[in-house]
Amino acid sequence: MLTTKQIEEIRKELDECKNPLFFFHDDADGLSSFLLLYRYVKEGHGIIIKTTPNIDEKFLRKVEEYDPDKIFILDIALVEQEFIDKAKRKIIWIDHHEHQKRHGNLKYFNPRTKDSKDNKPASFTCYQVVQQDIWIAMAGCIGDWYWPDFTNKFKKQYPDLLPKEIKKPEDALFETKLGKIIRMMEFSLKGKTSDALKSVKILTRIKSPYEIINKTTSQGRFISKRAEKIEKEYQELLEKALKVKSKDKILLFHYLAGKISFTKDLSNELIHRFPNKIIIVAREKSDEMKISIRGGKIIIPPILERSLQGIDGFGGGHEHACGANIKKKDFNRFIKSFKNQIE
Repeated sequence: MLTTKQIEEIRKELDECKNPLFFFHDDADGLSSFLLLYRYVKEGHGIIIKTTPNIDEKFLRKVEEYDPDKIFILDIALVEQEFIDKAKRKIIWIDHHEHQKRHGNLKYFNPRTKDSKDNKPASFTCYQVVQQDIWIAMAGCIGDWYWPDFTNKFKKQYPDLLPKEIKKPEDALFETKLGKIIRMMEFSLKGKTSDALKSVKILTRIKSPYEIINKTTSQGRFISKRAEKIEKEYQELLEKALKVKSKDKILLFHYLAGKISFTKDLSNELIHRFPNKIIIVAREKSDEMKISIRGGKIIIPPILERSLQGIDGFGGGHEHACGANIKKKDFNRFIKSFKNQIE
Protein backbone atom coordinates (compact mmCIF):
# COMPACT_ATOMS: atom_id res chain seq x y z
CA MET A 1 0.00 0.00 0.00
CA LEU A 2 1.20 3.52 -0.73
CA THR A 3 1.99 5.80 2.19
CA THR A 4 -0.24 8.70 3.26
CA LYS A 5 2.45 11.05 1.99
CA GLN A 6 2.38 9.43 -1.47
CA ILE A 7 -1.43 9.62 -1.64
CA GLU A 8 -1.29 13.30 -0.69
CA GLU A 9 1.37 13.84 -3.35
CA ILE A 10 -0.87 12.39 -6.07
CA ARG A 11 -3.81 14.49 -4.84
CA LYS A 12 -1.65 17.63 -4.95
CA GLU A 13 -0.67 16.86 -8.56
CA LEU A 14 -4.37 16.54 -9.43
CA ASP A 15 -5.36 19.71 -7.60
CA GLU A 16 -2.67 21.72 -9.36
CA CYS A 17 -3.39 20.65 -12.95
CA LYS A 18 -5.70 22.40 -15.42
CA ASN A 19 -5.53 20.23 -18.53
CA PRO A 20 -4.43 16.68 -17.65
CA LEU A 21 -4.12 13.89 -20.20
CA PHE A 22 -5.01 10.42 -18.90
CA PHE A 23 -3.77 7.20 -20.50
CA PHE A 24 -5.57 4.15 -19.08
CA HIS A 25 -5.84 0.40 -19.69
CA ASP A 26 -9.00 -0.96 -21.33
CA ASP A 27 -10.29 -3.02 -18.42
CA ALA A 28 -12.32 -2.41 -15.26
CA ASP A 29 -9.30 -1.31 -13.23
CA GLY A 30 -7.95 1.08 -15.83
CA LEU A 31 -11.38 2.53 -16.67
CA SER A 32 -12.31 2.98 -13.00
CA SER A 33 -8.96 4.64 -12.25
CA PHE A 34 -9.60 7.16 -15.01
CA LEU A 35 -13.19 7.80 -13.95
CA LEU A 36 -12.17 8.36 -10.32
CA LEU A 37 -9.50 10.93 -11.17
CA TYR A 38 -11.41 12.64 -13.97
CA ARG A 39 -14.61 13.01 -11.94
CA TYR A 40 -12.53 14.54 -9.13
CA VAL A 41 -10.61 17.09 -11.20
CA LYS A 42 -13.37 17.62 -13.81
CA GLU A 43 -10.80 18.52 -16.45
CA GLY A 44 -8.74 16.85 -19.15
CA HIS A 45 -8.96 14.07 -21.73
CA GLY A 46 -8.80 10.27 -21.61
CA ILE A 47 -6.97 7.94 -24.00
CA ILE A 48 -7.82 4.22 -23.92
CA ILE A 49 -4.88 1.85 -24.40
CA LYS A 50 -6.64 -0.96 -26.27
CA THR A 51 -3.66 -2.97 -27.48
CA THR A 52 -0.50 -4.02 -25.62
CA PRO A 53 -0.35 -2.15 -22.27
CA ASN A 54 2.74 -0.16 -23.23
CA ILE A 55 3.12 3.59 -23.74
CA ASP A 56 5.74 4.28 -26.41
CA GLU A 57 6.67 7.02 -28.87
CA LYS A 58 3.58 6.58 -31.05
CA PHE A 59 1.48 8.12 -28.26
CA LEU A 60 3.47 11.37 -28.41
CA ARG A 61 1.06 12.58 -31.09
CA LYS A 62 -1.69 12.56 -28.45
CA VAL A 63 0.49 14.74 -26.25
CA GLU A 64 0.95 17.17 -29.14
CA GLU A 65 -2.78 17.10 -29.93
CA TYR A 66 -4.06 17.86 -26.43
CA ASP A 67 -1.07 19.88 -25.13
CA PRO A 68 -1.62 18.84 -21.48
CA ASP A 69 0.07 20.43 -18.49
CA LYS A 70 0.44 16.96 -16.88
CA ILE A 71 0.14 13.34 -17.97
CA PHE A 72 -1.40 10.63 -15.80
CA ILE A 73 -0.74 6.99 -16.75
CA LEU A 74 -3.09 4.52 -15.06
CA ASP A 75 -2.84 0.71 -14.82
CA ILE A 76 -0.31 0.47 -17.65
CA ALA A 77 2.48 -2.08 -17.12
CA LEU A 78 5.14 -0.47 -19.33
CA VAL A 79 6.13 3.06 -20.28
CA GLU A 80 9.10 3.44 -22.60
CA GLN A 81 11.88 5.81 -21.55
CA GLU A 82 11.70 7.50 -24.96
CA PHE A 83 8.11 8.55 -24.30
CA ILE A 84 9.05 10.02 -20.91
CA ASP A 85 11.98 11.92 -22.41
CA LYS A 86 10.11 13.32 -25.42
CA ALA A 87 6.75 14.09 -23.77
CA LYS A 88 8.35 17.07 -22.00
CA ARG A 89 5.58 17.10 -19.40
CA LYS A 90 5.41 15.96 -15.81
CA ILE A 91 4.18 12.34 -15.77
CA ILE A 92 2.35 10.74 -12.84
CA TRP A 93 2.34 6.96 -13.34
CA ILE A 94 0.05 4.89 -11.08
CA ASP A 95 0.38 1.14 -11.51
CA HIS A 96 0.45 -2.23 -9.74
CA HIS A 97 2.28 -4.49 -12.17
CA GLU A 98 5.93 -5.48 -11.84
CA HIS A 99 8.05 -2.56 -10.62
CA GLN A 100 9.74 -0.58 -13.40
CA LYS A 101 12.85 1.61 -13.26
CA ARG A 102 12.55 4.83 -15.24
CA HIS A 103 13.95 8.34 -14.84
CA GLY A 104 13.19 11.88 -15.92
CA ASN A 105 10.24 14.18 -15.19
CA LEU A 106 8.29 11.30 -13.68
CA LYS A 107 6.58 10.40 -10.42
CA TYR A 108 6.02 6.67 -10.18
CA PHE A 109 3.55 5.17 -7.68
CA ASN A 110 3.39 1.40 -7.34
CA PRO A 111 2.78 -0.58 -4.12
CA ARG A 112 5.12 -3.25 -5.48
CA THR A 113 8.06 -0.87 -5.16
CA LYS A 114 7.99 -1.50 -1.42
CA ASP A 115 6.48 -5.00 -1.42
CA SER A 116 6.72 -7.14 -4.57
CA LYS A 117 3.61 -9.10 -3.51
CA ASP A 118 1.42 -6.03 -2.93
CA ASN A 119 -0.56 -5.74 -6.16
CA LYS A 120 -3.43 -3.52 -5.01
CA PRO A 121 -5.13 -2.30 -8.21
CA ALA A 122 -4.61 1.20 -9.55
CA SER A 123 -8.27 1.92 -8.82
CA PHE A 124 -7.63 1.18 -5.13
CA THR A 125 -4.91 3.84 -5.09
CA CYS A 126 -7.05 6.31 -7.03
CA TYR A 127 -9.91 5.88 -4.56
CA GLN A 128 -7.53 6.62 -1.70
CA VAL A 129 -6.67 9.84 -3.51
CA VAL A 130 -10.17 11.13 -4.30
CA GLN A 131 -12.29 9.52 -1.54
CA GLN A 132 -15.46 9.62 -3.65
CA ASP A 133 -17.43 7.40 -6.06
CA ILE A 134 -16.98 4.23 -4.02
CA TRP A 135 -19.06 2.23 -6.52
CA ILE A 136 -16.57 3.01 -9.29
CA ALA A 137 -13.67 2.04 -7.02
CA MET A 138 -15.38 -1.28 -6.18
CA ALA A 139 -15.97 -1.96 -9.87
CA GLY A 140 -12.27 -1.48 -10.56
CA CYS A 141 -11.05 -3.60 -7.66
CA ILE A 142 -13.50 -6.49 -8.06
CA GLY A 143 -12.97 -6.38 -11.82
CA ASP A 144 -9.28 -6.95 -11.07
CA TRP A 145 -10.14 -9.80 -8.65
CA TYR A 146 -9.16 -7.80 -5.55
CA TRP A 147 -11.20 -7.53 -2.32
CA PRO A 148 -10.58 -3.97 -0.99
CA ASP A 149 -10.72 -2.89 2.65
CA PHE A 150 -13.66 -0.58 1.92
CA THR A 151 -15.91 -3.47 0.84
CA ASN A 152 -18.04 -3.39 4.00
CA LYS A 153 -18.60 0.33 3.54
CA PHE A 154 -19.81 -0.37 0.02
CA LYS A 155 -22.06 -3.23 1.17
CA LYS A 156 -23.80 -0.92 3.65
CA GLN A 157 -24.37 1.68 0.98
CA TYR A 158 -25.39 -0.77 -1.81
CA PRO A 159 -26.56 -4.00 -0.08
CA ASP A 160 -28.50 -5.20 -3.13
CA LEU A 161 -25.45 -4.89 -5.39
CA LEU A 162 -23.13 -6.93 -3.16
CA PRO A 163 -24.97 -9.16 -0.61
CA LYS A 164 -23.40 -9.84 2.78
CA GLU A 165 -22.89 -13.54 2.08
CA ILE A 166 -20.51 -12.83 -0.84
CA LYS A 167 -16.94 -13.10 0.47
CA LYS A 168 -14.70 -13.50 -2.61
CA PRO A 169 -14.06 -11.21 -5.60
CA GLU A 170 -14.66 -13.96 -8.16
CA ASP A 171 -18.10 -14.64 -6.67
CA ALA A 172 -18.85 -10.92 -6.64
CA LEU A 173 -17.82 -10.69 -10.29
CA PHE A 174 -19.98 -13.51 -11.61
CA GLU A 175 -22.84 -13.85 -9.12
CA THR A 176 -23.97 -10.32 -8.16
CA LYS A 177 -25.51 -7.16 -9.60
CA LEU A 178 -22.18 -5.42 -9.01
CA GLY A 179 -20.61 -8.00 -11.32
CA LYS A 180 -23.18 -7.20 -14.00
CA ILE A 181 -22.33 -3.50 -13.74
CA ILE A 182 -18.62 -4.31 -14.06
CA ARG A 183 -19.30 -6.42 -17.16
CA MET A 184 -21.31 -3.59 -18.74
CA MET A 185 -18.56 -1.09 -17.98
CA GLU A 186 -15.90 -3.35 -19.48
CA PHE A 187 -17.99 -4.26 -22.52
CA SER A 188 -18.58 -0.55 -23.16
CA LEU A 189 -14.85 -0.31 -23.98
CA LYS A 190 -14.98 -2.97 -26.69
CA GLY A 191 -15.34 -2.44 -30.41
CA LYS A 192 -14.33 0.70 -32.28
CA THR A 193 -12.27 3.22 -30.33
CA SER A 194 -14.72 5.99 -31.26
CA ASP A 195 -17.62 4.00 -29.78
CA ALA A 196 -15.60 3.18 -26.67
CA LEU A 197 -14.69 6.84 -26.12
CA LYS A 198 -18.35 7.81 -26.43
CA SER A 199 -19.21 5.27 -23.72
CA VAL A 200 -16.40 6.57 -21.49
CA LYS A 201 -17.66 10.14 -21.89
CA ILE A 202 -21.13 9.03 -20.83
CA LEU A 203 -19.73 7.11 -17.84
CA THR A 204 -18.06 10.29 -16.58
CA ARG A 205 -21.55 11.78 -16.20
CA ILE A 206 -23.34 8.89 -14.51
CA LYS A 207 -24.00 9.65 -10.86
CA SER A 208 -25.25 6.28 -9.61
CA PRO A 209 -24.72 2.59 -10.50
CA TYR A 210 -28.52 2.22 -10.57
CA GLU A 211 -28.63 4.35 -13.71
CA ILE A 212 -26.87 1.43 -15.44
CA ILE A 213 -28.35 -1.62 -13.76
CA ASN A 214 -31.94 -0.26 -13.67
CA LYS A 215 -31.72 1.86 -16.84
CA THR A 216 -33.14 4.89 -15.02
CA THR A 217 -31.51 7.58 -17.21
CA SER A 218 -30.70 8.01 -20.87
CA GLN A 219 -27.00 7.68 -20.04
CA GLY A 220 -27.57 4.44 -18.16
CA ARG A 221 -29.73 3.06 -20.94
CA PHE A 222 -27.04 3.83 -23.51
CA ILE A 223 -24.36 1.92 -21.57
CA SER A 224 -26.74 -0.97 -20.88
CA LYS A 225 -27.98 -1.24 -24.47
CA ARG A 226 -24.48 -1.25 -25.94
CA ALA A 227 -23.29 -3.81 -23.40
CA GLU A 228 -26.27 -6.10 -24.04
CA LYS A 229 -25.46 -6.19 -27.73
CA ILE A 230 -21.87 -7.21 -27.03
CA GLU A 231 -22.99 -9.65 -24.31
CA LYS A 232 -24.95 -11.65 -26.89
CA GLU A 233 -21.79 -12.19 -28.96
CA TYR A 234 -19.83 -13.10 -25.83
CA GLN A 235 -22.38 -15.70 -24.71
CA GLU A 236 -22.16 -17.45 -28.07
CA LEU A 237 -18.41 -17.86 -27.65
CA LEU A 238 -18.74 -18.88 -23.99
CA GLU A 239 -21.18 -21.62 -24.98
CA LYS A 240 -18.58 -23.04 -27.38
CA ALA A 241 -15.84 -22.82 -24.76
CA LEU A 242 -17.95 -24.70 -22.21
CA LYS A 243 -18.29 -27.60 -24.64
CA VAL A 244 -14.53 -28.16 -24.76
CA LYS A 245 -13.56 -31.50 -23.23
CA SER A 246 -10.43 -31.49 -21.09
CA LYS A 247 -8.89 -34.62 -19.60
CA ASP A 248 -5.68 -33.06 -18.30
CA LYS A 249 -4.88 -30.00 -16.18
CA ILE A 250 -5.31 -27.55 -19.05
CA LEU A 251 -8.57 -26.35 -20.59
CA LEU A 252 -7.64 -24.90 -23.99
CA PHE A 253 -10.11 -22.89 -26.08
CA HIS A 254 -9.06 -21.51 -29.46
CA TYR A 255 -11.25 -19.23 -31.56
CA LEU A 256 -10.97 -17.09 -34.70
CA ALA A 257 -10.84 -13.34 -34.28
CA GLY A 258 -13.99 -11.34 -34.81
CA LYS A 259 -14.30 -7.59 -34.50
CA ILE A 260 -14.22 -7.83 -30.69
CA SER A 261 -11.75 -9.64 -28.45
CA PHE A 262 -13.18 -11.65 -25.56
CA THR A 263 -10.00 -13.52 -24.63
CA LYS A 264 -9.57 -12.02 -21.16
CA ASP A 265 -13.30 -12.17 -20.38
CA LEU A 266 -13.55 -15.84 -21.37
CA SER A 267 -10.48 -16.88 -19.40
CA ASN A 268 -11.78 -15.12 -16.27
CA GLU A 269 -15.18 -16.78 -16.42
CA LEU A 270 -13.74 -20.20 -17.25
CA ILE A 271 -11.35 -20.14 -14.26
CA HIS A 272 -14.32 -19.23 -12.05
CA ARG A 273 -16.27 -22.20 -13.37
CA PHE A 274 -13.29 -24.58 -13.40
CA PRO A 275 -11.03 -23.44 -10.53
CA ASN A 276 -8.95 -26.64 -10.59
CA LYS A 277 -7.98 -26.17 -14.24
CA ILE A 278 -5.39 -24.02 -15.96
CA ILE A 279 -7.24 -21.96 -18.55
CA ILE A 280 -5.70 -21.00 -21.89
CA VAL A 281 -7.85 -18.98 -24.28
CA ALA A 282 -6.26 -18.19 -27.65
CA ARG A 283 -7.61 -15.79 -30.26
CA GLU A 284 -6.30 -16.34 -33.77
CA LYS A 285 -5.80 -13.12 -35.71
CA SER A 286 -3.86 -13.13 -38.99
CA ASP A 287 -0.60 -14.93 -38.24
CA GLU A 288 -0.70 -14.34 -34.48
CA MET A 289 -2.25 -15.98 -31.44
CA LYS A 290 -3.31 -13.62 -28.68
CA ILE A 291 -3.47 -15.65 -25.48
CA SER A 292 -4.94 -15.23 -22.00
CA ILE A 293 -3.86 -17.65 -19.27
CA ARG A 294 -5.44 -18.17 -15.84
CA GLY A 295 -4.45 -20.52 -13.04
CA GLY A 296 -5.79 -20.11 -9.55
CA LYS A 297 -3.42 -22.61 -7.93
CA ILE A 298 -0.15 -22.06 -9.82
CA ILE A 299 2.27 -19.16 -10.31
CA ILE A 300 2.12 -18.62 -14.06
CA PRO A 301 4.92 -16.14 -15.01
CA PRO A 302 7.93 -18.47 -14.54
CA ILE A 303 6.11 -21.26 -16.42
CA LEU A 304 5.20 -18.85 -19.21
CA GLU A 305 8.75 -17.53 -19.41
CA ARG A 306 10.20 -21.03 -19.83
CA SER A 307 7.51 -21.97 -22.35
CA LEU A 308 8.40 -18.95 -24.51
CA GLN A 309 12.03 -19.99 -24.91
CA GLY A 310 12.72 -20.46 -28.60
CA ILE A 311 9.24 -19.15 -29.45
CA ASP A 312 8.55 -16.10 -31.61
CA GLY A 313 6.50 -14.12 -29.11
CA PHE A 314 6.29 -12.44 -25.73
CA GLY A 315 4.16 -12.47 -22.59
CA GLY A 316 3.85 -11.70 -18.89
CA GLY A 317 1.47 -10.52 -16.19
CA HIS A 318 0.36 -11.31 -12.65
CA GLU A 319 0.93 -14.44 -10.56
CA HIS A 320 -2.33 -16.11 -11.58
CA ALA A 321 -3.25 -14.16 -14.72
CA CYS A 322 -1.02 -13.65 -17.75
CA GLY A 323 -1.20 -12.73 -21.39
CA ALA A 324 0.95 -13.69 -24.35
CA ASN A 325 1.24 -12.93 -28.03
CA ILE A 326 2.96 -15.49 -30.25
CA LYS A 327 3.17 -16.34 -33.92
CA LYS A 328 0.63 -18.88 -35.16
CA LYS A 329 3.40 -21.13 -36.52
CA ASP A 330 4.75 -21.58 -32.97
CA PHE A 331 1.42 -22.05 -31.19
CA ASN A 332 1.37 -25.85 -31.02
CA ARG A 333 4.99 -25.92 -29.89
CA PHE A 334 4.20 -23.34 -27.22
CA ILE A 335 1.24 -25.37 -25.89
CA LYS A 336 3.33 -28.55 -25.83
CA SER A 337 6.10 -26.78 -23.93
CA PHE A 338 3.59 -25.25 -21.49
CA LYS A 339 2.08 -28.67 -20.79
CA ASN A 340 5.54 -30.13 -20.20
CA GLN A 341 6.29 -27.37 -17.71
CA ILE A 342 3.07 -28.10 -15.83
CA GLU A 343 3.72 -31.82 -15.71
